[in-house]
Amino acid sequence: MSDEPNDGGIKLVMAMIRPDKLSDVKQGLAEVGAPSITVTNISGRGSQPAKKGQWRGEEYTVDLHQKVKVECIVADIPAEDVVAAIADAAHTGEPGDGKVFVLPVESATQIRTGQTGTEAV
Repeated sequence: MSDEPNDGGIKLVMAMIRPDKLSDVKQGLAEVGAPSITVTNISGRGSQPAKKGQWRGEEYTVDLHQKVKVECIVADIPAEDVVAAIADAAHTGEPGDGKVFVLPVESATQIRTGQTGTEAV
C-alpha cells in the first residue's frame, strides 16, 4: 500500500447536495484543503418525496427536485477527507440530503502548461 494520498492516483469526488448547503460544503472543503471545485445546478429525484402544488386552479406534482452537483478532483489530499467534509457539511438528517461518489480518474492534462498526471491537478 502506498503512503501517497489516493495510492498515488487522481480521484474525482462528485456530490449531489441541497442548494442551501452549498456554502457550508464550500467552507468544509476549504478547511480540508481541497483545491478547486466545479458547481452545476441540476435536478433529480431519489428518496425525497414528491411535492404537490397548485397553479391557476390546476394541481401538479414536482418529483424532480433542485440540487447542486459539486465536483472536486484530488491527487495530493485523500479523497476520503473530501468525502467526509462534504458529508458533514451537507447533512441535515432529512430525505434528500444527497449522495457522494468517488471515481478514479484515468488521466489529466493541464491545457495551459501541458503537464499530465497528478502534476496537472
